[in-house]
Amino acid sequence: MSAHTPRAGYTTVGYGGVDVLVGAERGAYPYGNSLRVRGTASSLLVDPSLSLLDGAPPVDVVLVSHAHEDHIAGLADYDVPVHVHTADLEPLRSREELIAGLGLPAEAVAEVDRMFRDDFRVQGRPDAKGFDDGAVFDLGGRTVTVVHLPGHTAGHCGFLVEPDGFLFVADIDLTSFGPYYGDPGSDLDDFEASMRRCRDIDARWYGTSHQKGVIEGAAEFRRRLDAFAGVIGRREDTLLAYLTEPRTVAEIAAHRLVYRPHVEAPHVTSVELRTAARHLERLTARGRVEEVEPGRFRRR
Repeated sequence: MSAHTPRAGYTTVGYGGVDVLVGAERGAYPYGNSLRVRGTASSLLVDPSLSLLDGAPPVDVVLVSHAHEDHIAGLADYDVPVHVHTADLEPLRSREELIAGLGLPAEAVAEVDRMFRDDFRVQGRPDAKGFDDGAVFDLGGRTVTVVHLPGHTAGHCGFLVEPDGFLFVADIDLTSFGPYYGDPGSDLDDFEASMRRCRDIDARWYGTSHQKGVIEGAAEFRRRLDAFAGVIGRREDTLLAYLTEPRTVAEIAAHRLVYRPHVEAPHVTSVELRTAARHLERLTARGRVEEVEPGRFRRR
């Protein structure tokens, strides 16, 4: 492993033939960690982050793990082919589609559009092309294989770089915040299945988009992945403890399962509402919660 002098807001750290471009603040949002992968014939970049703006390294192609603003901000500096999973293709092609897919309250749309346009320079890439699970990008002596990991978004993907044994897991990021499945296109069951898929892939290094950086060794990665997945159970425990009396989805959202009480942002309420509804649906199906009257739920 090798480290280089910071440039343009990121630090380059090498793992075999993979360079991790570690974003500002260790890749914490609104920044992120990008990858540069070089073969004998061509090179590619994964997830050009905000830290790359005005200092993006040259590559021949860009891959996007999923269409969220913090993973595409640096696209403004790339006039090369761009690829994303087909399920996230339209949000990548259009900023309007990206924002519509967040399910924001109407009064927040203009503010978020301004932020994406001015702070993240998201312009939309109508030229973007789609890939599917298992697609292989051959760079010459080095391949990058798409690993579809839906749940965070419908098209969320990781990338396996061989022969280095580097698996980029994107926003299965192992942070204490836990899994995020609060967008309209998110899916809790899919997220859990994606974590199981990651757990079954033996790699030398596992790269994350935010803060935790690169984890070496499958055993350590699985330990951290299990802790990350455990946040889902803690959210359900919090919900069940709150449902000793009948509660509405709005009351649960105000109580908060995802964000801390002091966090204020345009998306917070809608994310809390969707997350509460998804857990209620799951716990009701499992017989742990009942709807005691229309729109009011209580623990069994």
